Amino acid sequence: MPLNLAVKSSVCALLCLTVSLFAIVKADDPYRFFNWNVTYGDIYPLGVRQQGILINGQFPGPDIHSVTNDNLIINVFNSLKEPFLISWSGIQQRRNSFEDGVNGTTCPIPPGKNFTYILQVKDQIGSFYYFPSLAFHKAAGGFGGIRILSRPRIPVPFPDPAGDYTLLIGDWYKKNHTGLKGILDRGNKLPFPDGILINGRGPKGYSLTVEQGKTYRLRISNVGLQNSLNFRVQNHKMKLVEVEGTHTLQTTYSSLDVHVGQSYSVLITADQPGQDYYIVVSSRFTSQVLTTTGVLHYSNSAGPVSGDPPGGPTVQIDWSLNQARSIRTNLTASGPRPNPQGSYHYGLINTTKTIKISSSAGQVNGKQRYALNSVSYVAPDTPLKLADYFKIDGVFRDGSISYNPYCMDGGQWTSNSRNQYNLRDAVSRSTVQVYPKSWTAIYIALDNVGMWNMRSEFWARQYLGQQFYLRVYTSSTSLRDEFPIPKNALLCGRAAGRHTRPL
Repeated sequence: MPLNLAVKSSVCALLCLTVSLFAIVKADDPYRFFNWNVTYGDIYPLGVRQQGILINGQFPGPDIHSVTNDNLIINVFNSLKEPFLISWSGIQQRRNSFEDGVNGTTCPIPPGKNFTYILQVKDQIGSFYYFPSLAFHKAAGGFGGIRILSRPRIPVPFPDPAGDYTLLIGDWYKKNHTGLKGILDRGNKLPFPDGILINGRGPKGYSLTVEQGKTYRLRISNVGLQNSLNFRVQNHKMKLVEVEGTHTLQTTYSSLDVHVGQSYSVLITADQPGQDYYIVVSSRFTSQVLTTTGVLHYSNSAGPVSGDPPGGPTVQIDWSLNQARSIRTNLTASGPRPNPQGSYHYGLINTTKTIKISSSAGQVNGKQRYALNSVSYVAPDTPLKLADYFKIDGVFRDGSISYNPYCMDGGQWTSNSRNQYNLRDAVSRSTVQVYPKSWTAIYIALDNVGMWNMRSEFWARQYLGQQFYLRVYTSSTSLRDEFPIPKNALLCGRAAGRHTRPL
């Protein structure tokens, strides 16, 4: 279910929406096994002791390294004193939404218990990440990078880099996640963040060593709570090569906007005189600009960084919008299979249904809530997907959200806007930004039966109701349309005590 995007200036404040999709393992493909223990532990990312969520004692959590078509068997033991869930941002698993890792499809892992996720990175390559999806756990950690490599016989449209590094960037608070959750539960908005982290470290805490003349791949993911971020490296250019599984036209940028929930791969060549240079990440579209720095350290460095970090864009929307438009699919490059990415002509899709979504905020019973098309989501006691599978009434209702917003400010989208879309080489990705008083058009081929979560990646908004579930169904019982419920599926709420059929 690829998302092909067209960005246009003219909905409400910047909103990032994510669709998560998933499939079942296939025999004969390689297996990779992971055992994770999720615990609380002390962390000091901004110099203040906090309660963080660690995976195998690590903050951020361990990277997942895999190859397309690998079967990932990830056994997660929950050592917290509360339920826990992990979601897999952008990992598109076909015909199985049971292990999506959000509370509308998957029961949480109870305290002291474990659950084994069985995922296949089927026909995917690129840069992604995982994160905790319940409560406000994302504000405490529990996230990490995912890289999916091509099979050796499938060419990649650039030479092998000298090194391949994951950089998880995001805004951060000094207050513990329980305190932040309490603010939201009392009906208030979150304060402005206290800082920005690079791989769990604050200003000058992260360093990357390179050798002069060599080229490196940086996989950059914005795992923060609410802020779009600009990424740049002093005196160095970045060549964009991949976006969430799509090889892109290799455009060069001096800085790159990475909106919350998004991932990019860039190549950077250590072609400057041997010394240290700033890695800079700063907030976008905020009246107060947050900035943090890391260090790009040359192995033959003659000295440390000096002076002020290089400045970047701040509140300019047009600059970011034009950059987003410049990110295009490389139609001649192979994807995860040995055929050009341009072999899928999304522009030929016949549009059969149009849904217009607008974000909104308001007070409900004196408390802050967020909504899509004036409907604010409240998590039921039973995951929607299980209620659908077991035919449990009273959990959800089809059509509970309108296909059209009650009102929209700014420029109006119409069906005639399609004439302005890029119908040839728009990029396919899992999270798309919508700029202030702007709209973004998304093409979705509904070829995945299941219950799929669409949400704001602004985590406070998501927590306070800015999400919904898209039910894609069929009367067919063929495994070509949907795989059965996994035999190890957790059952909770009104689905507790039911029996799953074997795989």
